[in-house]
Amino acid sequence: MVDFRLKVFQSVALNLSFTKASNELFITQPAISKHIKELESEYEVKLFNRTGNKISLTTAGEILLAYTERITSLHNEIKFELGQLNGNPEGALRIGASSTISQYVIPAALAKFNRRFPEIKLSLINGNTEAIEKRLLKNEIDIGIVEGKPSNPDIRYSSFLNDELLVFTSAQNTILPNPVSNDEFLKLPLVLRERGSGTLEIIEKNLLQSQVSPKQLNVLLFLGSTEAIKSFIKTGNGVGIVSRFAIEQELSNNIFRLINTSGLKFDRQFYFISPQGPEPVGLVKLFLNFVQQHYNL
Repeated sequence: MVDFRLKVFQSVALNLSFTKASNELFITQPAISKHIKELESEYEVKLFNRTGNKISLTTAGEILLAYTERITSLHNEIKFELGQLNGNPEGALRIGASSTISQYVIPAALAKFNRRFPEIKLSLINGNTEAIEKRLLKNEIDIGIVEGKPSNPDIRYSSFLNDELLVFTSAQNTILPNPVSNDEFLKLPLVLRERGSGTLEIIEKNLLQSQVSPKQLNVLLFLGSTEAIKSFIKTGNGVGIVSRFAIEQELSNNIFRLINTSGLKFDRQFYFISPQGPEPVGLVKLFLNFVQQHYNL
């Protein structure tokens, strides 16, 4: 069993908050402080810098976090391998997924996986593609699922699902033409995802392939989530470009309508990501196989 003090340290280090660690582990803040002081005393180092209400890792803290992550990973592999012997694998799996995937694509598969393997504790972290890739390389997650093109040489990308970004507006917005030419598309009042998102990256990439400069777009504003874009479009203003998975229900209920852009297509691929090196094993391999079977891949 992993030393509980290391679990406490890991929670504080990842959250950079004693309060959040206390809530996450269901113990009091004085208990959190006690465990951290014991580790600092045992290793004779200072693990956190404290500036007002903020904390940050010292160099010693960063080293201990790296080893703690490795210890936790090994512990999960042990539980998995031993659990396999009796057909009841155990352990914890940390999944990271970019926003579109975590909200609209993967939840059904996670629920099914949980029913099949109730002893495996799942956690799902979401963020844009750039953030998920950074978490993977910092060993804060075990496996990631992202949108956007493969770009980091330190990451292994494996194809997951095909997706299409759809151009849409509110059903009550009847002023905008349909279909639109490329020139008309450049005049549409667009509401797009923020920089660093896989969605925006794919839009700009596909525009360039069609000899259309992204700088020519008429962008009303950039928003930090697909749900924010959908809420804005529901007011009757603007045009969004999001995954088909995100607006299937609203299209069926005539809340949104599609705008056909025959001269432009926004196709993309979802990817599983893992660190470069050996093929994933243990819980990660079990999860990958299960999700691929769920989607008949």
